[in-house]
Amino acid sequence: MRRLYVKLYLALLASLAVFAVAAAVLWHASGGWEQRQGAVFAQLAANILPPASAGAAEQQAALEKVAAGIPGRFALLAPDGGRLAMVGGDPGPRAHRLKLADGRVLAARPDRRGLVGGLAALALILVAVGAGAYPVVRRLTRRIEHLQAAVESLGAGQLSARVEVKGRDEVARLAGSFNAAAARIEALVGAHKSLLANASHELRTPLARIRMAVELMKADADPKRKADLQRDMAELDALIDELLLATRLDAAPPLAREEVDLLGLAAEECARYEGVTLEGDHVKVQGDPRLLRRMLRNLLENAFRHGRPPVSVFLSKNRLTVRDAGAPIPQAEWEKLFEPFYRRPGAAGATGAGLGLSIVRQIARQHGGEARYEDGFIVDLP
Repeated sequence: MRRLYVKLYLALLASLAVFAVAAAVLWHASGGWEQRQGAVFAQLAANILPPASAGAAEQQAALEKVAAGIPGRFALLAPDGGRLAMVGGDPGPRAHRLKLADGRVLAARPDRRGLVGGLAALALILVAVGAGAYPVVRRLTRRIEHLQAAVESLGAGQLSARVEVKGRDEVARLAGSFNAAAARIEALVGAHKSLLANASHELRTPLARIRMAVELMKADADPKRKADLQRDMAELDALIDELLLATRLDAAPPLAREEVDLLGLAAEECARYEGVTLEGDHVKVQGDPRLLRRMLRNLLENAFRHGRPPVSVFLSKNRLTVRDAGAPIPQAEWEKLFEPFYRRPGAAGATGAGLGLSIVRQIARQHGGEARYEDGFIVDLP
């Protein structure tokens, strides 16, 4: 009942049913077929039937003449209720009774087969209209469903999503407007990504010159100032690297698919740090080993930079979990952790560009998985 085409279709059928009921009520209120037949019989009785004093044979013949060609059951009754004549069988207690001027009663019960036939014809019309309306309604709403699917794809980041424009009605114009808007969004985002990638790439040249100048500084230069410059350059270099990688992931390039032993990859990355425990099963995944390695490295760097050792890494089936001994993170911040450049309150002095966890989620989604935080960082991979 939540589908639009079902609602439209049922509304159409309900409208037809209401129309049929209203027509029947109005027809019945205006006298109906049986009431009209009763008035005709009354007039015929007044003109054709013999007086009450006539013999039974004469009254029977007159009643037969009245009922000739009219399907139904008829009876002529005496004022005291006795039957004087009958045609077609006993009309029964539900017959229409017309009292004549001399006290006799004409009981008539017309055949209802005509009425039943009319109702059957009306039912067939309803079925025919319903069968013919369904494909029309479904075709209209299916176009709306295609538009909805395209909107959801665009919202999920597939900027190339478009809708086939069919017809010249409002839905077609809406589809055309959506395609135009999606094309503009794709062009704007593409220009933004290109600008970001080019800017990040161009920053490497002056950064290399600065690094060379620091290396050529005189031996008597302030060691602390020289160390600070080297640390700032390292952070700037890491930021540029993160920006370039994030831009490439946004462009959704094809992955270098191959079978990767995630436990072996994790062992190599954990060996770069002290105070890391690794447990779990050998997990084989299909993916890009370079990106999966970067995902593991970002999780470990985040644990040591913003958490506290010891750090534990656990692999089970298709799930990777990284936990540290730092203070628990409030649930209200769990989703914000994966936003680009997000910094937790009170972390003003923390190092890092704020892109590491965002890249972790991007890599997980590139492999058909998902990254989240629940008392530790969890990555599910198919």
